[in-house]
Amino acid sequence: MVLLELFWSFLKIGAFSFGGGYAMLPLIQKEIIEVHGWMTSIEFIDILAVVEMTPGPIAINSATFLGYRVAGVLGSTVATLGVILPSIIIILIIAHFLSKFKDLKVVDYAFKGLRPVVLGLLISAGFAVSKGSIIDIKSFLLGLVFFVLVVFRKIHPIIIIIGAGILGLILY
Repeated sequence: MVLLELFWSFLKIGAFSFGGGYAMLPLIQKEIIEVHGWMTSIEFIDILAVVEMTPGPIAINSATFLGYRVAGVLGSTVATLGVILPSIIIILIIAHFLSKFKDLKVVDYAFKGLRPVVLGLLISAGFAVSKGSIIDIKSFLLGLVFFVLVVFRKIHPIIIIIGAGILGLILY
């Protein structure tokens, strides 16, 4: 039963997430923590740190890792298949029809309408992650400093992740 729940949960996440892995985070959080209670918010944030540091798309890494955590290797496989299946189907359909309709204004308007939704999902994910990540003034200041370094100084995220790990070891 848990395998079917994993598949269904990640199928929904894959089907209704526009804008990539970060946009999926609110949906993943809702399914994993609130709906099924497979883990706590703090555990979810820890897993996000691991998912961020591993190569590959966030959505697939999340599904693979969370599926493994809930139901082992089979859970990992089922969750990963669930999250990628909608994308595969949608891409095949779009590839077939987009070349015929790409110049229509209605298609352009639809994509323009989706962009703000993606932004809203990303902001929502940022707030959700910040709730469990900001545990004291040090963590708030570290988050702020790393945000500035990434956004304004254009420091590579890998350097930020390594620096954050080192500072975490030193400060905590």
